[in-house]
Amino acid sequence: MVDVSIILPVYNAEEWLEECLQSVYQQDFDGSVELSVFNDGSTDGSARILDEWKAKLEGRRVQVVLNGHTGTEPLGVGCAKNQAIKQSCGRYLCFLDADDVMHKDRIQCQFAVAIHQPNSVIGCQFHREPPESTVRFTNWANALTPEQLYTQAYTSHGPTVIMPTWFCSREVFDKVGGFDETGKGTPEDLIFFLKHIELGGELFRVDKCVLMYRYHAGATTFSVTEETIWRIRMEAIQKQILSKWSNFTIWNAGKQGRHFYRSLSSENQKKVSMFCDVDDKKIAKGVYVYEESNMQPKPRIPIVYFSKAEPPLVICVKQVCTTVNRSMGWGLLCCITNLWPPF
Repeated sequence: MVDVSIILPVYNAEEWLEECLQSVYQQDFDGSVELSVFNDGSTDGSARILDEWKAKLEGRRVQVVLNGHTGTEPLGVGCAKNQAIKQSCGRYLCFLDADDVMHKDRIQCQFAVAIHQPNSVIGCQFHREPPESTVRFTNWANALTPEQLYTQAYTSHGPTVIMPTWFCSREVFDKVGGFDETGKGTPEDLIFFLKHIELGGELFRVDKCVLMYRYHAGATTFSVTEETIWRIRMEAIQKQILSKWSNFTIWNAGKQGRHFYRSLSSENQKKVSMFCDVDDKKIAKGVYVYEESNMQPKPRIPIVYFSKAEPPLVICVKQVCTTVNRSMGWGLLCCITNLWPPF
């Protein structure tokens, strides 16, 4: 068994694969490393590049395990990751996408934390290439506090610990049970992340930029629809958070807040005690009537000024979440945003 297995799924990545593998080669890590690759039916030059780099990496004492298939259709990122992990033997797993680049101290930095955080998915700060892409998303992800890694876990931005930066023990992966293998259009990282939280898993981020996270039109992110993300988020927050609350307030009496309310189960809609807002026009309405409801009389939810809101709250806002004064004694804060696409 080696200390760290780098998990690298590959599909038609020849444009970036050399740079990615070069970053593996340049890792400055004191422990033992394995690169576990699953080639998901690439039809470009990816297989050739992998073969060429195998001997070079092994010359740097990086064990290399290459596998894959030659079928006509890719099995999907979730399956490729699962296969790469299955064939690996590292005590810790370092996830890497074929279009991304690690800084030379990435493994060393995250491994040093992981040995003290055995139940955590550990991320890091990152920068984008091109540099001007997804500036707001990058700033949001890199600036989250340790508490916000949890309280903002249900936003449309996706996992608060960004997938290309993940590093965890093999036990964390085994506890969740692997990635969803439905394939294209399925956010396997988000599903894994939310289940990890549900099972009591912890989150941590190394506050150092040790990864270049590439932005390009061919990224698998763009195959996932807004509706899919919304459904998964709503299922998770209702099961993991709202099921434990007897009532709550929705912050935002506008479009985002009403959409959140309408997406709730009838049981959780009954728990909404009020909407709160800072917009005088919305507050002046006094009440939100859920006209689409089959109930008689129609549900009528009061709209109040934010200072009169009763905790706990679900905050539904566009863009980065509004800062809330925790000294007010409010309970668990779940921030729901509605930007799409987030990255």
